Amino acid sequence: MNKVPALMSTVILGTRIHAVTWDLAITCIIYWANEQQSKMVCFCNVHGLVSAGSDPLLYGALSKADLALPDGAPLAWIMRRRLWPDQQRLNGPDLMWLLLAEASKQSIPVYFFGSTPTTLSKLIQNIQTTYPSLHIAGYSSPPFLRGALDCARAASDAARINQSGAKIVFVGLGCPKQEKWMANQTQQIHAVMLGVGAAFDYHAGTLARAPLTWQHTGLEWLYRITQEPLRLLPRYLITNTIFLFKLIAEMRKKPHQKK
Repeated sequence: MNKVPALMSTVILGTRIHAVTWDLAITCIIYWANEQQSKMVCFCNVHGLVSAGSDPLLYGALSKADLALPDGAPLAWIMRRRLWPDQQRLNGPDLMWLLLAEASKQSIPVYFFGSTPTTLSKLIQNIQTTYPSLHIAGYSSPPFLRGALDCARAASDAARINQSGAKIVFVGLGCPKQEKWMANQTQQIHAVMLGVGAAFDYHAGTLARAPLTWQHTGLEWLYRITQEPLRLLPRYLITNTIFLFKLIAEMRKKPHQKK
């Protein structure tokens, strides 16, 4: 593959979501990595799109994504009803694991940024067991900070990652922090950055993931609610309601075309 093909997309709640297969997503990311291009990959769901409606920085970050993938099942459903009947849900944890396999085959160095030192340690151990030949260029757990991005810290992180020689950077800071961090680091970090959310916890074994039957039927969100009902139930009720009303309003405005 000499270059990345033109990618088709659709707009959902003001955010452009790309219509790609698993294979095409991996092909694009591996190509960018081998070319050592500064790229940004976001995994979008209902909560993220609704939050972007009231958070200009998050909206701007999602708008800058070179790949904005339909992580949430409702987004994949919408795309199937519009123009792509075979569109699948592309989630961060699974794509991360597939990319690690490909990076191992092609000797592409990877970096892990985010989570806690304990989780990172377990994650690295599990990855090394599964992919012993994978080149892990480095990993770091940044201090938890609330509020605005620490520019000095971000510059230090970028320098450390660039010096490691990493070509793919997995970012596990959670939404919206990871999206804002990646948007700020575009053209600063010379690698493909992927905001994979809770993937670090899943692959480290510190957080249980929904069974495959729940994942395949689009009910992973419900499984997560059973794990953290007090935190997640209000969030899902509010964001899902807002999403539905905004989607109906968007559908009434104009038809959706391939772009």
